[in-house]
Amino acid sequence: MPKIGIIGGSGLYNIEGLEVINKVSVKTPFGKPSDKFVIGKLEDKEIVFLPRHGVGHRISPTEINYRANIFAMKKLGVERLISVTACGSLREEMKPLDFVVVDQFVDRTNYGRDMTFFSRGIVSHIVFSHPVCPHLSATIYSAGKFLNLNMHNRGTYINMEGPQFSTLAESKLYRSWGMDIIGMTNIAEAKLSREAEICYSTLACITDYDCWHPDHESVTLEMVISNLRKNVENAKKIISKVIKEIDSKRSCGCKDALKFAIVTDKKLIPAKVKKDLDILIGRYVE
Repeated sequence: MPKIGIIGGSGLYNIEGLEVINKVSVKTPFGKPSDKFVIGKLEDKEIVFLPRHGVGHRISPTEINYRANIFAMKKLGVERLISVTACGSLREEMKPLDFVVVDQFVDRTNYGRDMTFFSRGIVSHIVFSHPVCPHLSATIYSAGKFLNLNMHNRGTYINMEGPQFSTLAESKLYRSWGMDIIGMTNIAEAKLSREAEICYSTLACITDYDCWHPDHESVTLEMVISNLRKNVENAKKIISKVIKEIDSKRSCGCKDALKFAIVTDKKLIPAKVKKDLDILIGRYVE
């Protein structure tokens, strides 16, 4: 069975119960990933785990090499990718310690991070109207509900640049736009996973209300860290349940996302680019 990938966000640096088989460094045409990949077994299924910010949380959201992380997941045979991320809430009804299975993204980064594999002589335009895998997302939501956790089965994630948090004016603006939660990392992962034909879903863990909330000034770092730890423990339970329930076959459109997306004449794609991207485009440009 193809491997299942897990990207751990703030606080999630390991998975309890994971039988570690190996830790590997992966070379990619886009440089070094965030850290070594932990390959193991969980619920009798093969898992590939990567801490997004590196062990010890060394890498800022702006500095993460998203292309290398997702390309390496593809290279290691990952077909489904669960991204666990901490976030702030922009909605009263989405409370700290709740989980949101994101269904939409809005990008507010400054394009300081690379979010496509297709450049240097090759162009691809993927369909991205629905940026997460509906089947994987439904499985994650069902797992959380089974565990009696407070789950939201949809929500729009606005991806700010960071590493600073929002100003009060920005937070109020995002609320007026109808955004639900705010974070700094997942839009790039979603775009690149779709280009890599990997099923991708975000499990967002709410640690606090963003600064729009009247009680924001009373929120302490200790409270946020405590919520983060509780979220991480529950996220691990959700992941274990998802791994157990996940089907071996994919019937979604994620697996064929590039089928009609590459617009460059295959005879004009530079040889090195074709070689570098072979695991992504090989079956389409032979």
